[in-house]
Amino acid sequence: MQEIRYEVAERVATLTIDRPAKRGAMTYAMLEEFTARIDEAGHDPEVTVLLVTGVPGSFCAGIDLADLAGRSPDERGAVRSREIPALMECPKPVICAVDGMAVGMGAEFATQADLRLVSTRARFRWNFVHRGLVSDTGAGSWLLPRQIGTPAALRLLYTGDDLGADEAVALGFAVSSHSPEELPEAARALAVKIATASPFALARTKKLVLDGAGVGMADHVAATREALAECFASEDHAEGVASFLERRPARFTGR
Repeated sequence: MQEIRYEVAERVATLTIDRPAKRGAMTYAMLEEFTARIDEAGHDPEVTVLLVTGVPGSFCAGIDLADLAGRSPDERGAVRSREIPALMECPKPVICAVDGMAVGMGAEFATQADLRLVSTRARFRWNFVHRGLVSDTGAGSWLLPRQIGTPAALRLLYTGDDLGADEAVALGFAVSSHSPEELPEAARALAVKIATASPFALARTKKLVLDGAGVGMADHVAATREALAECFASEDHAEGVASFLERRPARFTGR
């Protein structure tokens, strides 16, 4: 499917929404392909980081309402039936680079990512209440308050107002803002930098952070000890120590 493009280089999988005429609005067929590619990246040992983006000036303007209109309520909900959204469930670090409108489902995709970089023309809009809906993947109502605080999240969810690039950075929702021309290189540089780390440790770090939002400190410390024991026994830890002592770049395998 040409509207969803996927490529892997330097241990970074880049997933591109390429439908500029519709500002990246998702058909159900596109969404199935998009989700399948996320799962592919999550299981590919050659991929350490997933970078999600659109074409210049575009990200994702939500679900294509023309495609939605002819479907029954059961069909409309079936595509969102995963217990955990795909980008959150992906065990790899996920970066979103947003250069345009991220509306509805597009805002949810960005919220599900671990890190967000934006261009100066990026806009996020959680406009579900104006379509008679709630945040459709749960990211806006579960993750967004944890990312920017409850009052700020509720204001955006209640009003459907746009969150622009400057405010996104000020709230900590976005890592940084760039000119449209500079955004692809900045996002790629961050992805490649993260991809030099141990895949074994990165996956456990992501799981500890996301799981930690719903457990007490004692349970989190216990989970950390378990993850640390796994890391100590891993090939990646041995390689990390050896590369430091030998003063050379590490060659991690994710094992």
